[in-house]
Amino acid sequence: MQIGIVGLPFSGKTTLFQTITRTHIDPSLLSRPDAHHAIVKVPDSRLDKLSALFTPKSTVNATIEFVDVAGLQKGESGSTQFTTNFLSNVKTNDALVQVVRVFADDAVPHPDGTIDPVRDIAAFETEFILSDLAVVETRIERIRKQVHKAGDEQGKKELPLLERCHAILDGGKPLRDTSFTREEMQVLKSYQLLSAKPMLIALNLDESQRASASQIVSRASEGKKGANTGALSFFGKIEMELSELGEEDAKAFMEEYGITESALNTLIREAYALLGLQSFFTVGEDECRAWTVRRGATAQESAGVIHSDFITSFIRAEVVGYDDFIAQGGSFARAKESGRWRLEGKEYVVRDGDIMTIRHS
Repeated sequence: MQIGIVGLPFSGKTTLFQTITRTHIDPSLLSRPDAHHAIVKVPDSRLDKLSALFTPKSTVNATIEFVDVAGLQKGESGSTQFTTNFLSNVKTNDALVQVVRVFADDAVPHPDGTIDPVRDIAAFETEFILSDLAVVETRIERIRKQVHKAGDEQGKKELPLLERCHAILDGGKPLRDTSFTREEMQVLKSYQLLSAKPMLIALNLDESQRASASQIVSRASEGKKGANTGALSFFGKIEMELSELGEEDAKAFMEEYGITESALNTLIREAYALLGLQSFFTVGEDECRAWTVRRGATAQESAGVIHSDFITSFIRAEVVGYDDFIAQGGSFARAKESGRWRLEGKEYVVRDGDIMTIRHS
């Protein structure tokens, strides 16, 4: 999974990237139009507990790739321009985190002159919608010509979907919060439409705004939240300091500032929710590992994540829920005796936290 972090200049997007990835980017490189990439382990206390029980040779967390997307620049008028390079970079991301500046700092003026999170959120949305409109209009025109000349059957199936998308976009609405079937989403995925990507709005506050954080989030995201659009706040400067501390010092720091969850944990939790993802585990003396699958994935599909051959060779899955396993003292034998351990077929819908062993031919 790849998550792109986007934002206007001086919004704190690179600060957030460095904080959650625990990397340091040389300031001299920040002016270059290059994206920065980092792979981050997904923290999971359940995996930590299982690893403590089995003491395996290796423990493998699920991972997420974060990308600090570059490409925005100032135009001749002084306002921010959404370059072709920027829009192209965003197309490959599975989801987006838009960092929005709410903090004031006279030493680092906002590129558009004033602090207005509602305006900044709308600026990105408008650019994404316009970009998608251009893609959809071009495709509709091409399909109509192909259908007229050669009777393109695939085009005939796509055309009503694209016309529906065009109507939504033309009305100034993003595609991400529209309900599409799984088959329709597969078609749209091939077009890499920007407004269809799940979006998490991350409002960057300063320490003086801690008491009013929830109200700021509500005002800035009013009318924006939906099934695939979320919003949260974070304190970029504080989180940056926190990321540079050791575990014990970080814990004391969080208690002092009333921070209950790090920016990394918050972002991953929200991203999983927006993308409809969940984790299951495989355990043993050799390895304890977390695997990421979409909600609603079957046992057979999940087995294919472990190894593609398991899709065709799948027989059954041995399954016990994490909570049930821990309640039985971390013992498969006790889980079997209590009826919590079970055998499931290929159509079984995997639940978050399932511990699975795949039987295959």
